[in-house]
Amino acid sequence: MINPMDRTAWEALLRQWSQEVLSSEHADSLPPEVISSGWLGFPGAREEEIQEAEARLKTKLPPSYRAFLKVSNGWRITSPFIERLWSTSEVAWLKERHPDWALAWKAGEQMYGHPPVSDAEYFNYGPDQAEYNLRVEYLETALEISDVGDAAIYLLNPKVVTADGEWEAWFFANWLPGARRYRSFQELMLAEFETFKTLR
Repeated sequence: MINPMDRTAWEALLRQWSQEVLSSEHADSLPPEVISSGWLGFPGAREEEIQEAEARLKTKLPPSYRAFLKVSNGWRITSPFIERLWSTSEVAWLKERHPDWALAWKAGEQMYGHPPVSDAEYFNYGPDQAEYNLRVEYLETALEISDVGDAAIYLLNPKVVTADGEWEAWFFANWLPGARRYRSFQELMLAEFETFKTLR
């Protein structure tokens, strides 16, 4: 079971993340008012805004992502590769913005061949996971929660859901042989924060 961080925990993480980014070279790309505020986020989403997004998407968003949105409705710069996490009004199904992505991956599989991915291979979320062991059909139903950034994007996968309602989360980039997968949005963000600190 994954217990989503509460508001206090998300605020603490995001304030620390803000300080890391603002003390790096990435601060040069930020507006002066953001730098002076010391906060890379936005006002938190109201419950009504989250519910409006859920109605538009026709789905219930996972707990850790909802908790994040209530602290900051969107975000600036999580890594050198992602410049924006979308707000509740911007988040959309991947197939709506990039309908060709799944088609391109399917064409690649047909051309080069790729055996079906077993559950044992797919549900390995450890550091030794094989990033090419994604299931391409999940791209057709993935939720886009960030900009494409430097040829990378964050996705949530509603086809793999934990007992407590968390959706699988992907870091999907054109330099990877597939996607780096996590059990939840929370796990993805914690890993991305550590990656940011390491890359600094």
